Amino acid sequence: MDVWHAPLRRYLRGVAGGSPDLADDLAQETWVAVVRGLPGLRHPERFAPWLFTIARRALTNHLRQAYQTPETSPRAARTGTGTGIGAGAAADVEAGAGPEADHALDDVLTTMQVEAGLNDLPPQEREVLILFHLEDLPLAVCAQVLGVPTGTVKSRLHRARRMLRSALVEKGYGA
Repeated sequence: MDVWHAPLRRYLRGVAGGSPDLADDLAQETWVAVVRGLPGLRHPERFAPWLFTIARRALTNHLRQAYQTPETSPRAARTGTGTGIGAGAAADVEAGAGPEADHALDDVLTTMQVEAGLNDLPPQEREVLILFHLEDLPLAVCAQVLGVPTGTVKSRLHRARRMLRSALVEKGYGA
């Protein structure tokens, strides 16, 4: 748990729209399912895709329930109650920034800018960006987690990057 809790929570927070409370609830639900299913894990080397698949199912179940609740709007159910995604990756960039690195980071987007762009993406594109870029999962593992062929992951990544760039340019964050 020490090794995988932070990446799991970051993934859930990103896909759930940035809500830390929802990410914590889903992470707890995921860990309960992992503990129950651990005796049945036949290939320990495939723990990462197994873990993220369980997390994805927990999130899907949550979203399904949220959509069925009449007082929940589809936008709130899709994005959660938080404000963003990508804090982990952008914070990693900013954490290494000292005074001498200020000029080198002039062209790097801030956490809030990346979050704003990611929040504008549809869930499929947002999820594939988070898995591949923020969680550093290989294409094959992303494909396993998402339940799609590797080629589909590649095309979603290409489309998601293009959409993110367009969203950020539209907001005036880059060229």
